[in-house]
Amino acid sequence: MDKKYQEDIAHIHTMMERSSRFISLSGLSGVGAGIVALIAAGLAYYWMQEQGGLYMDNRHFNDSGLLSKLIITGLAALATALFSGIFFTLKKSRRQQQPVWNTLTRRLLLSLALPLVAGGLFCIALMMQGYFVFVAPATLVFYGLALVNAGKYTFKDIEFLGIGELILGLAGMFFTGYGLLFWAAGFGLLHIVYGILMHLKYH
Repeated sequence: MDKKYQEDIAHIHTMMERSSRFISLSGLSGVGAGIVALIAAGLAYYWMQEQGGLYMDNRHFNDSGLLSKLIITGLAALATALFSGIFFTLKKSRRQQQPVWNTLTRRLLLSLALPLVAGGLFCIALMMQGYFVFVAPATLVFYGLALVNAGKYTFKDIEFLGIGELILGLAGMFFTGYGLLFWAAGFGLLHIVYGILMHLKYH
């Protein structure tokens, strides 16, 4: 009787978790996004070396060709990471027989979108004013805020990832010459570590 009671409690807990949190988020999407970010950071580092420097500073952005390469690479990395996230999330949701698009999903996306849109506009303003060295760490700051904001609608681990991104972004604001290094650590290494842990924990 006690075993049946425990099973019922566990089932109720699972049902409540599924109704209040988006649990189809895949850890593999984090791994994919991290790998893409590291490739993009490697390309950016290579192009900056061609300009005679190892660290990011405003001198690099006097060359419009380099700036165009970095913007295109960043957008391509973002698109690839989004595709990876959608692909693995859909795959996991089908395996769990869970609906992907519902009220909870819309709340999750809205909580992510607000800080990300604000951050994107802020970064555009930074570039228009010539403060290019702050763009990379600023993306980490707003991305971290977005994850912390979205954590209440999905796994709690997302909040910890967001705090890590936020810390790296703020550190990058003070060590601007190492902005690309912080960016690679945040979007690359942290995503990979988080993704592996999430996959092992919730697979």
